[in-house]
Amino acid sequence: MHRIRLLRRWLKYKYMLLIRAKGGASMVAMGFAIGLAIEMFTLPTLGFAFVLIFPLCYMLRGNLPAALIGFVVGKIIYIPMMYPNSKVGGWILPKHLRFHLPVVPEWFDHLLVANLKLIVGGMVDGVILGLLCYFPIKLSINAYKAKRKDKRKLNRAPAEM
Repeated sequence: MHRIRLLRRWLKYKYMLLIRAKGGASMVAMGFAIGLAIEMFTLPTLGFAFVLIFPLCYMLRGNLPAALIGFVVGKIIYIPMMYPNSKVGGWILPKHLRFHLPVVPEWFDHLLVANLKLIVGGMVDGVILGLLCYFPIKLSINAYKAKRKDKRKLNRAPAEM
């Protein structure tokens, strides 16, 4: 029981650190969007796309812990998103795309095309999901900060009188 309470306290502490991170709400929202977008095409690449989180967070000024949270959320929603990813990839790639490799069987060719559809569709869907999540997260963090600021003003007002 004691460990569970300590874990909850530690998680709340880390959450507060994330909400109050320097750089503001846009850094946290950008980090979450990056993590979510990268996860949408990391599974077919066997996890190699995870490496992209670090330079993208640096270049786009995103928050790395928020990116890792977005990555985990992306893992949770990836299975339902596989179908839309595959459909979008099928719309973008040529209809009769095949890899005619002489040594490999036909089923392997089909597997390569299916994975390519997941990767391309995941990139497009990931960017769209990242954009859709960026603005609500940024607005909610700004609202939290404004509410906290007002509450602190109210707490200070009686002490000054």
